[in-house]
Amino acid sequence: MASSLTKDSARPGIPGSEKTFFGHPRGLATLFMTEMWERFSYYGMRALLPLYLVAPGGLHLDAATATAIYSVYVSLVYLLTMPGGWFGDRVWGPRKTVAIAGGIIMLGHLTLALPSSGTFFAGLGLVAIGSGLLKANISTMVGQLYDGPDDPRRDGGFTVFYMGINLGAFAAPLIIGTIGESVDWHLGFALAALGMALGLVQFLIGSRNLAERSSVVPTPLSAEEKASTLRKAALWAGIAVVFYAIIGLSGHYTLNWILVPLTLLGVIIPTMVLVRIKRDKDLDRAEQSKMSAYIWFFVAAAVFWMIYDQGGSTLSIFADASAENSVLGWAFPVSWYQSVNPVLIMALAPVFAWFWLALNRRGKEPSTIVKFASGLVLVGASFFLFLAPLSIAEGGHKAAALWLVAIYFTQTVGELLLSPVGLSVTTKMAPAKYASQMMGVWFLAVTAGDATTGLLSIAGVDLNKTNIVALEATLAVLAGGAVWMYRKKVKELMGDVR
Repeated sequence: MASSLTKDSARPGIPGSEKTFFGHPRGLATLFMTEMWERFSYYGMRALLPLYLVAPGGLHLDAATATAIYSVYVSLVYLLTMPGGWFGDRVWGPRKTVAIAGGIIMLGHLTLALPSSGTFFAGLGLVAIGSGLLKANISTMVGQLYDGPDDPRRDGGFTVFYMGINLGAFAAPLIIGTIGESVDWHLGFALAALGMALGLVQFLIGSRNLAERSSVVPTPLSAEEKASTLRKAALWAGIAVVFYAIIGLSGHYTLNWILVPLTLLGVIIPTMVLVRIKRDKDLDRAEQSKMSAYIWFFVAAAVFWMIYDQGGSTLSIFADASAENSVLGWAFPVSWYQSVNPVLIMALAPVFAWFWLALNRRGKEPSTIVKFASGLVLVGASFFLFLAPLSIAEGGHKAAALWLVAIYFTQTVGELLLSPVGLSVTTKMAPAKYASQMMGVWFLAVTAGDATTGLLSIAGVDLNKTNIVALEATLAVLAGGAVWMYRKKVKELMGDVR
């Protein structure tokens, strides 16, 4: 595929200079395909996960426990991007870290494919660890293909790379979801392992086209730091082993002994990271002010992702039990709903990019704060829309599939307003001391949002109840309204950032 999309390079001296990939360094083809296959495996498994957890032929758990497991899993993936970036920066370098991550992900999917509930959570843990390692480093390698931040091809390269993410996410539920639901759950998980294996093989073959610095460890650990890190890791691992051995031997162990600590960590760690940065005395007054503004965006984003990521759990479980999953008499697997978002992203992202440029030329482009607030209001509106199919189901009828498609559509428009803005404002407002860490901090907003959903589920809250959905929708709209009402204050705190 890569070779058929290449042409002679007009920019000698870049990695893979003899050919280019849509006018970009040929190494982008390697990273594009790696990310596409990794997302294929990840989103395919994720589409199956909540359905497998509640299915009689799966783990047959109740909806609240399934939602808690799903939410904890997603929050862990994003939480682990920070240590994943640390490994790339200080231990293995980005290229080696991605290769190891691919192997861990593949092993995790293979473990999920085993017909044994005893290995299931080990498989989930491996996929989460591998995804955190890979996600933090593969984007770094995309940036390393270019001459620097001023390279005019850089933004276009990330756009092409982003298309790989969405292609994989779109195809996965259609293929893996169909096989998992219609043939065998574990065969579906095995297909996810195959997808990651294909991505890993082509990454290893095509790695010669990557930038040489992708193999370099930017800030390697000293011998003393390695010894200290290993001692601390061994200490905490030992404490965990002893603690859970005591719980298990005493006969008190339940799944909540794992879920509760992980969900609490998903809320506590993001809070601690923000407090540590905000209280850092090395930051000057302008940086402190920007961090105060950034906390507004972070908290609001956590509310957004709390609702948005329920598209893969709460909405999926509702569709499985209470929706008429057919169009014009043609039935389709429930997991196919997870393809709606990526196909809409691919269709709408270019339209939004054109629209913002057109408004900018007229001097009418909305500010960062207004876009952010609008994204929050829309994700809240999507859950107000969810009230309609919930009411239909409570009346003893099956809700039409188009209700769910409308919800996903509204959430996707909200995502396109909030997510790119969040990524952009994170890079613009990052203190110089934390420039390389702030993208990981942004992902912690996803962790906090999903961990909150997990805590609600563990507490026994039924997230498919009308009053709870209405409460969440109201919370998101109020958060968006608060950001908009205090936009002048936030704008003042942002200083020179617009």
